[in-house]
Amino acid sequence: MRLPAFSFLTAGRVIFGRGTCDQVTSELRACGRRIMMVRGRSVAWVDQLEADLNGSGALCATVISAGEPTIDDVQQALVTGRAAKVDAVVAVGGGAVIDLGKAIAALLPASGTTMDHLEGVGRAKPLEHDPLPFVAVPTTSGTGAEVTKNAVISVPEAGRKVSLRDDRMLPDVAIIDPALTDNLPRAQTLASGLDALTQVIEPYLSTRANPLTDALCRDAIPRGAYALSRLAAGDDAQARDEMAFVSLAGGLALANAGLGAVHGLAGVLGGRLGAPHGLICGRLLGPVLSANAEHLAQEGEETTRFNEVADWLGSAFGIDRSDVFHRLPDLLDQWQVPRLDQWIAGDADLDAIAEEAAKASSMKSNSCALSSSHLVGAMRQTL
Repeated sequence: MRLPAFSFLTAGRVIFGRGTCDQVTSELRACGRRIMMVRGRSVAWVDQLEADLNGSGALCATVISAGEPTIDDVQQALVTGRAAKVDAVVAVGGGAVIDLGKAIAALLPASGTTMDHLEGVGRAKPLEHDPLPFVAVPTTSGTGAEVTKNAVISVPEAGRKVSLRDDRMLPDVAIIDPALTDNLPRAQTLASGLDALTQVIEPYLSTRANPLTDALCRDAIPRGAYALSRLAAGDDAQARDEMAFVSLAGGLALANAGLGAVHGLAGVLGGRLGAPHGLICGRLLGPVLSANAEHLAQEGEETTRFNEVADWLGSAFGIDRSDVFHRLPDLLDQWQVPRLDQWIAGDADLDAIAEEAAKASSMKSNSCALSSSHLVGAMRQTL
């Protein structure tokens, strides 16, 4: 078989390993003196970083991210950043924090509004100017946002989560220190880990997969499944290192090969209902894998990759490969991962959600075209 033509984009530089967070201050100071720090509240190390930056002579303007960024959060941060005339942006936190930082760095040099550049609900215009230098430091292992070219923004009035997207939004430097994820609460660890696992499975099954993303995913899928199983049993530093790498690999893979129906549905469900993204992905993973594999088999299409994924997951989770997709929801029950019925009301219009999700960008690279009934069936299995 001839190799397909492909391109591969990622952050300007990736620095991975325990202790690498010590390099953040020097990397930022190389970008300038006036720094905007976008951060959450949960990781104490960020306080030390802020003190180190101030001690180095930097002038810090701080934005606290309180959850998944909304369009209003972006606008308020832009006002702060322009008043401070910042030279560079750093985001330290989970995927939502990094997305907010990515959006701020991209839009500070822009002359228009945020809506001018948003997909779906906005005009999706390309950026007029290069973003400010941006450094991403994840403190969770899930989204891989430190190596992706988009920022997911919630638009509450439209009930949607949409992307601000541009190749130039890839961070200049991504510093992944697994130690920053140590001692995260179990529920957050599992939800983010399920997102990371989903984000190496969907690109491997994507219609846009290429040899580089395949190499990443073939290594990361079994690695992620075993790490997740160990973290479900208790805290484990080596498993956290593994999951940090899997999250990074997922970001690299999805940025270059796309995702699938899990994320197509998750974007709509998250925007409408506010359920945590990683939890949605984890609960949809088994049902969507089953629907895809069964549809391809019925159509007489190739299912070799689904069989490989089933082997990897079955081995890691101690489940027979022939039944592993169907039994993933039961495994999550054993791990006490919540089902989605606390967010999805009994009278929710799942058909409307399926129709909206069918138009999502992630659906374009799903391994097959699933019908609305397939998507509704997958959602029902999360309840």
